[in-house]
Amino acid sequence: MLLNIIPFVHLSLQEVIQAGDVVIDATAGNGHDTAFLARQVGTNGRVFAFDLQHEALANTHQLLCRQQLDTQVSLIHASHAEVAQYVSAGVRAAIFNCGYLPGADKKFTTTAASTLAALQSVLAIMLAGGRIGVVLYPGHEAGRIETKAVLDWAAQLSQQQVAVLRYGFINRVHQAPFALILEKLLWS
Repeated sequence: MLLNIIPFVHLSLQEVIQAGDVVIDATAGNGHDTAFLARQVGTNGRVFAFDLQHEALANTHQLLCRQQLDTQVSLIHASHAEVAQYVSAGVRAAIFNCGYLPGADKKFTTTAASTLAALQSVLAIMLAGGRIGVVLYPGHEAGRIETKAVLDWAAQLSQQQVAVLRYGFINRVHQAPFALILEKLLWS
């Protein structure tokens, strides 16, 4: 059976994450991706989870506490565009689940500018062989703008330095979400 988008991204990241690694959840949201990453890195690893919304960080914190995963996670109330201020090197994997916080005000979304800045920063501090999973949602106006910007940026990456895979279903209605998996091949 084909995997849906988020399980596919998780599996792609799980293939490279090892216990003790440093990873990033660029969009903490309700905490599901953060919890996934925390399980992968174990108690000796570190997850840096970013979000601008207090509600998102509170939801993430509650989920992590319920699952006893909070000790290896740093919740950061900041834009993912500021990742370089908090993480300097050695990142094995990152996930960007773009768009808006499920169940919250849809006016607050990730933006093309912040996501591109964050992707560039994360790629610069990522270890060779590391991966970034980006879930894009072109079904709303801000998502269409962000999706186009990220696709344009990713298409220009050197194939000798970064492999870029697009994964999505083409026969779904309403501009279905899809994922990009970026694998860093060489130190740039």
